[in-house]
Amino acid sequence: MNMYLHELKIHRKSTIIWTLSLIAVVLLYINLFPAFSADADVMEKILKNFPEEFKKAFGISDFDFTTLLGFYGYTFSFILLSGAIQAMNLGIGILSAEIRERTADFLLVKPITRNKIVTSKLLAAITSIAITNIFYLIAAFISVETIVSEPYNKKIFFMMSITLFFIQLIFIALGFLVSALAKKIKSVLPISLGIVFGFYIIEMFGSVIGEEKMKYITPFKYFDLAYIIENGKYEVKFIILSIVLIVVAISGSYILYSKKDIASI
Repeated sequence: MNMYLHELKIHRKSTIIWTLSLIAVVLLYINLFPAFSADADVMEKILKNFPEEFKKAFGISDFDFTTLLGFYGYTFSFILLSGAIQAMNLGIGILSAEIRERTADFLLVKPITRNKIVTSKLLAAITSIAITNIFYLIAAFISVETIVSEPYNKKIFFMMSITLFFIQLIFIALGFLVSALAKKIKSVLPISLGIVFGFYIIEMFGSVIGEEKMKYITPFKYFDLAYIIENGKYEVKFIILSIVLIVVAISGSYILYSKKDIASI
């Protein structure tokens, strides 16, 4: 429990910054919607002039921008990208902190197993993103209720918004696995950005070529927002795939970290 609370305290500042940043982004987008919907015809004419490949790559052709859910679905993809970076940063950084900062000796000489170290750090990371998502959801719902006058499906809005938490769980798990695999990580940000944007580019490329199999490669496609709007549910096969990916990545992290050769100072 002490280590769990210690990790929460260490990452308190970054959690607050990421939470406020995501809230600021959703507030900005929701505030834009009334003006955007008022000139929807003009915007549709402009968007028609964009190349088809560009519209597919950025998901423009997947959403109806004249509705709140369609507009939110498109803009939410950028919030998912930001949330994935937060989660990957946290996942890689929290488990590699002692090795990166050369304080492993201090931690590992204590009467505590390596599995308990991983568990404490994992719970702290999940708690951090849970806090981010709770405040994000509250801010998103309040902003929509106060700014947007048109009726909308609250259940679908919630289902779309909560996918931020699911995507972040996947990237935290991948971050733990990367951290356990790597011998030493000098800087977290370049690695996390490289992995997240790599998956994002795969998503864009898959959308352009229309290859269904590409959906299985990138977590950004596991919770297809256009599918959720149209069907009011998640795709079961991708929920199962997400669970399998998280379990395998976390299990691998425990095994690798317990056997990892951690050099003393």
